[in-house]
This record gives sequence, structure tokens and C-alpha cells, in this order.
Amino acid sequence: MSLETMRPTPTWDATAYESTVDTLAAHREELTYRIWGGDWCKDCRALLPDFGAALAAAEIPDDRIVEIDLDREKRGEGVEEYDIEYIPTIVVEDDAGREVTRFVEEEELPPAVWLAEEIDAELEG
Repeated sequence: MSLETMRPTPTWDATAYESTVDTLAAHREELTYRIWGGDWCKDCRALLPDFGAALAAAEIPDDRIVEIDLDREKRGEGVEEYDIEYIPTIVVEDDAGREVTRFVEEEELPPAVWLAEEIDAELEG
């Protein structure tokens, strides 16, 4: 784990987010989560621990989670390729490398909830 902020919140209640966890779990073997963040970033510290807990509850394999730690100038792996401007940014890709959806810091819902809704709409809707 390269981002301390992805360490799951121990008090996060998966039963309160059952449909979110179910959606993430249903696609655990076909989607990869690329997460850009920084332990220095207040938005990352606020949003990513619960996202880490959701991924853990959904039993997403470690090889399906790619954490990219950015410096304070937001430089790091894949920033230009994925057009990363704000953090946290989470890009969800299928096995063909196609972007299924993207969470960027300003969304109104928590990352796991927002991404699960988008995954449902894109893959099951």
C-alpha cells in the first residue's frame, strides 16, 4: 500500500452500504481501481480511508488496486496520461483498459457510493 490514506477506516460499517459493497464485489475480477492521491492532501485524508474500507469489504484483490502517491505539485505516475488535475481521483478500468468511470474530488457522494452507482449504470444499466 503506497498511500496511508487508503488504509481502511476501522469503524466503517459495510452493512450501512450493502448495495455499494455488493456492486463493487460483483465486479471484483473485471475492474481495476487506479487511485491518485497524497497523504499530505486533506481531501484524500477525508475521502480515501472509507473508500479503502469499501474495497476491503468487497474483497477487491490487491492486484486490482493501483495506488499512485503524488507529491505536492501533483506529479507522479500517469498524471499526464490520465489527465489528473485534482486529487483524489479514482479511475475505474475494465480488463481491456477502457475507462468505465472516474471519481474526482468534488463529487457530492463518497467515492465508493458514487463509483458503485456509475458502475451499475455503465455495466448493468
